Amino acid sequence: MMLKKIFYKKKVLVTGHTGFKGSWLALWLTILGAKVVGVSISNPTKPSHFETIKLKKKIIDKRIDIRNLSSLKKVFKKYQPDYVFHLAAQSLVKKSYSNPIYTWQTNTIGTINVLESLREIKKKCVAVIITSDKSYKNIEIKRGYRENDILGGKDPYSASKASAELAIQSYINSFFPIKKTNVVISVARAGNVIGGGDWSENRLIPDCIKSWSKNKKVLLRNPKSTRPWQHVLEAASGYLYLAAKLQNNKRLHGEAFNFGPNNARDYNVLHLVKLMKKHWKKVNWKVIKKGQKNFFESNLLKLNCNKSKKILGWKSILTFNKTINMVAEWYKNYYLKNKNMYKISYKQITDFEKDLKKHLN
Repeated sequence: MMLKKIFYKKKVLVTGHTGFKGSWLALWLTILGAKVVGVSISNPTKPSHFETIKLKKKIIDKRIDIRNLSSLKKVFKKYQPDYVFHLAAQSLVKKSYSNPIYTWQTNTIGTINVLESLREIKKKCVAVIITSDKSYKNIEIKRGYRENDILGGKDPYSASKASAELAIQSYINSFFPIKKTNVVISVARAGNVIGGGDWSENRLIPDCIKSWSKNKKVLLRNPKSTRPWQHVLEAASGYLYLAAKLQNNKRLHGEAFNFGPNNARDYNVLHLVKLMKKHWKKVNWKVIKKGQKNFFESNLLKLNCNKSKKILGWKSILTFNKTINMVAEWYKNYYLKNKNMYKISYKQITDFEKDLKKHLN
């Protein structure tokens, strides 16, 4: 699929463009020649990938809280985007326990505000709303969750994301009926995304890097827990493929798609940390004993991505080792080599595009 042909000179609105995933997606869109409008309340971490690559110079940077409906509507009405990618969220499970109201307001009401704002679009528009693999009611099944499995969530983060999905379907049926709408909407659910430029709190890779860059031990909460680890560019490519297909296939309106790794086996936290050790000197860790954790986390999360493969022609292409190598190289260039990080991120995207052409065309 020629992504550049699809997005070149198109107006693309990205919510959460200052976040980890959002900044990688926004950068990729600029490389494809899109005119990007970013909507975000602030830079979520310091440092951040957004700041590190100086992305503000290459896009229209709007600082708006998605909980503010009137401000959000004005941006949608003014720019009339061809594509919308909604990534803005409170994305951390642990933080959802300490600040549940903010989590619900941002993830559920914020998504509703985006849907309301899409009603301001007066031309053909494709919207991809990114939720989470944690939208599924987690019953620890090994076959991998399929798009039609039941939604739910024990923690505030998961429940707020599942609720957002209910709101999305309600709006599609109530305000964007397929025979009358110019706005085509789909939902993307991705697994645990890793990559350079992530400094979020209580996430494995950032915790490792922050500790190891100071020669400290990283604390591991759940060393045996598996996650559908995938590079941020794998998820971003899924979002782009979905948007491109939606443009020409209105029948996908309202459909949800999983984007996860094709690894034949599951990898746990400890395995990932040991792989990182091959790329980083002075690596140490300590396992937190049971009883020291103060919030619920799922042990097994896995996605079935056959639908994305069959309908979109998408699949993950990176081996687990290649993924870890890309992550480690990014942080090594940042912490140890003091390189121009825009060039590093740019190169990782263009190299990944070459791999996409080999594997998916």
